[in-house]
Amino acid sequence: MYMARQNKTTNSTDKEDVSWRERFAALGNLPAFFRLVWQASPGLFIGNVLLRLIRAAIPATTLYVGKLIIDQVVQLSGQSGPADTTQLWWLVGAEFALAVLSTGIGRAVSLIDGLLGDLLANRISVQLMEHAATLDLEQFEDATFYDKLERARRQTSGRTVLLSGVFGQVQELISIGFLGAGLAVYNPWLLLLILVAVTPSFIGDNYFNQRSYSLSRSWTPERRELDYLRYVGASDETAKEVKIFGLSGFLVDRFRTLSTDFFQQNKKLAISRAGWGVLLTGLGTAGYYGAYVWIVLRAVTGQISLGDLTFLAGSFRQVRSSLEGILLQFSSLTQEAIYLQDLFDYFAIKPLIHSPRTTRPFPSPIREGFTFENVGFKYANSADRWALRNLSFTLQAGEKLALVGENGAGKTTLVKLLARLYDPTEGRILLDGYDLREYDLDEVRHNIGVIFQDYTRFKMSAGVNIAVGDIDERTNQPRIQQSAERSLADTVIAKLSGGYDQQLGRSFGKGVELSGGEWQKIALGRAYMRDAQLIILDEPTAALDARAEYEVFQRFAQLTEGRSSVIISHRFSTVRMADRILVLENGSLLEIGSHYALLEKDGRYAELFGLQARGYQ
Repeated sequence: MYMARQNKTTNSTDKEDVSWRERFAALGNLPAFFRLVWQASPGLFIGNVLLRLIRAAIPATTLYVGKLIIDQVVQLSGQSGPADTTQLWWLVGAEFALAVLSTGIGRAVSLIDGLLGDLLANRISVQLMEHAATLDLEQFEDATFYDKLERARRQTSGRTVLLSGVFGQVQELISIGFLGAGLAVYNPWLLLLILVAVTPSFIGDNYFNQRSYSLSRSWTPERRELDYLRYVGASDETAKEVKIFGLSGFLVDRFRTLSTDFFQQNKKLAISRAGWGVLLTGLGTAGYYGAYVWIVLRAVTGQISLGDLTFLAGSFRQVRSSLEGILLQFSSLTQEAIYLQDLFDYFAIKPLIHSPRTTRPFPSPIREGFTFENVGFKYANSADRWALRNLSFTLQAGEKLALVGENGAGKTTLVKLLARLYDPTEGRILLDGYDLREYDLDEVRHNIGVIFQDYTRFKMSAGVNIAVGDIDERTNQPRIQQSAERSLADTVIAKLSGGYDQQLGRSFGKGVELSGGEWQKIALGRAYMRDAQLIILDEPTAALDARAEYEVFQRFAQLTEGRSSVIISHRFSTVRMADRILVLENGSLLEIGSHYALLEKDGRYAELFGLQARGYQ
């Protein structure tokens, strides 16, 4: 994370300036986008289209009614006797009705846009979470993937802008059609002059939108770091260490450096855009007033009426404004459509770990167990460093196996392979003689319960925190309470004023924070919720005192009776309870056997056991 700034040169070249071809290609995202909008609410979608069609005809109609009013006034003012103003007031009433109708439709459109935007944001958020559930753990551990995920998340907000933009452009085009027809009747060259007037500002805005997109995209890693620094610098979970180690100054300086760098680059772009904007807009304005002078001269010479002058000037001004808006909006629209590609790029990511088309039924019960055949695994971007290599052993059905080794030996990687969170880079894992990849992935994970040492502390109720072990049983209160009793979490919950309904964590109102040992008992309750054939506990008692640890494992022995289990622990008082102990070193199997057999062998296990035993003397 800290190296993001130093790698800025590399990151900046990840995405070159967007060409016109890419911009037009990005419009191909719009059909898929509008399918999402349609799915969010067909009724609101249709209502939006119909209201905008009606509103598109109002500007030309209003200008024409205004022309009739002025001509009527001029005619009536030239009469010597009493004037019949009936037609005049009908025209004024019609113009008033059009103004009210336009305002009403405008507010209705804004309302529908907002509602559609909210529904769309909710739908995209749901789809983001659903798609994330299908992806591999290894993908979440990749920085490039996180950049894509971050850009996709940003598409959940602000989609109303794109929605309104596309609908608004269609509406403006229809309006221009009506107004342009009126201008063409008087002089078709006026339409060409309008195009010339709006072209300079369009070219300028397109160029700077392109630069803005490139800057925003290239800074994705740094923006993620800024978000992270905001969190670390002001969070209940980090406050203790920030204060103890005096990290506030370091974090603030790092945030200030990154944010200032981004501000300076954005400021330079904004100033350049503003300067060129004034110049190019001035050229367009000059073209507009040239046409305006021509219209005024025709009115002065009597070639057109005063009403025609008003209609032509208003139409020209409206067409120029609408056309300029369309061209500028088109530039923004293509930019938004390019950003939209980030969302579809994320949805295009496919998991590498999945169920085969034809699956083998998961054995119930497991008869032979899990067999590792020359298994090797290395993480992406880890060069030639293997996390596991040449690993061969069998976890027999109903066996309790303990994994021992120093940090980084590959213990947690091994259990992730068992649960098919990863697939081996080489070799294979067999279940009852068949490759684990031949079984349905959901069934594999349903039959394997894992509590990792870095378990998640969900900011939810105590009951739900236990029920996540089998979330479909979250309303089964007797089962939740039984699981809590077995993991000793019931003693923790008994102290909570809200009991099983008590909110845990201080992120929300009336939430209560637990100690590390208390959280660990809650997490262990999840293992008892899961009706799995293989139970895996990764450092399950690291935060428990000796008495609690002893009680937990006495009950764990009952839970795993007749089931396979794997325990990772640095405490040899826990490890010795296993049927066999597998000692890992640098990702390879060093020793395997029972506690007493390994002591007699007087190898690495015996050495580690002796060191820990002397520490308690």
